[in-house]
Amino acid sequence: MKDENRATHESTEHRGIDKERRALIGAAAGVGAAMVAPGVVLHAVQAQADPRSEPVTSDVRWGLVIDTAKCADGCSACVDACNEENGLDLQTKPGRESEEKWDRQKAVWIRKVKLQDNQTGRITNLPMMCQHCEDPPCVDVCPTGASFKRADGIVMVDRHLCIGCRYCMMACPYKARSFIHEDLEGQLTSVPRGKGCVESCNLCAHRRDYGEDSTACADACAAEGHNAIVFGDLKDPNSIISQLLKELSTRQIREDLELNTGVRYAGV
Repeated sequence: MKDENRATHESTEHRGIDKERRALIGAAAGVGAAMVAPGVVLHAVQAQADPRSEPVTSDVRWGLVIDTAKCADGCSACVDACNEENGLDLQTKPGRESEEKWDRQKAVWIRKVKLQDNQTGRITNLPMMCQHCEDPPCVDVCPTGASFKRADGIVMVDRHLCIGCRYCMMACPYKARSFIHEDLEGQLTSVPRGKGCVESCNLCAHRRDYGEDSTACADACAAEGHNAIVFGDLKDPNSIISQLLKELSTRQIREDLELNTGVRYAGV
């Protein structure tokens, strides 16, 4: 009888401990960050919409139209927003590396480029990123299938399959891909990245998968009042991006390659 009473008491005590533990976890999740031990921080997952439950389809094709006439010289809003959205701003230069070498090696998904017309001398500013080709050369040369194109037109890299051979970097005519040379810290769960892998602009695919209707670069450009970058569905004739393609004279970078890119530029 004493053993039974002791077992009952211990069971009740364990239930009480479990209840307190659940309450503690719930309280920690209710704040932005709670200190539970020296050097340990619990970060709450912010509430957001449910992820897509259906696979992507070819009913849409995501892309960008960039009006270079509105792209301001010296503005880096799109680059900064991309870096923050995708965790590229968390990169740190190894102590042994020179600034020059680090600038060449750190991951960059968008870079500002200046083009000069040899005849008129006119200089054009434009953001250059992965062009999300309909027939991407990076996918053709990838030996493992890590480089792939989604049904909705977004070109991506599967980091579980990437072996870091960098064939895709050599095949890309836009120099749009980066190789991760160093260990990464402070990863964003929405955009996993890893040493030894290749990566590039993915049109904020994590936003697509949660039903958001824009990209970080387009939002930042609009916030600056430039509105040079417009994101949307190239297959929807009623979308803003499709209307712009009808109104503006646009072209692809390296049209001679006939890649049918998902990024088009006006004023080039």
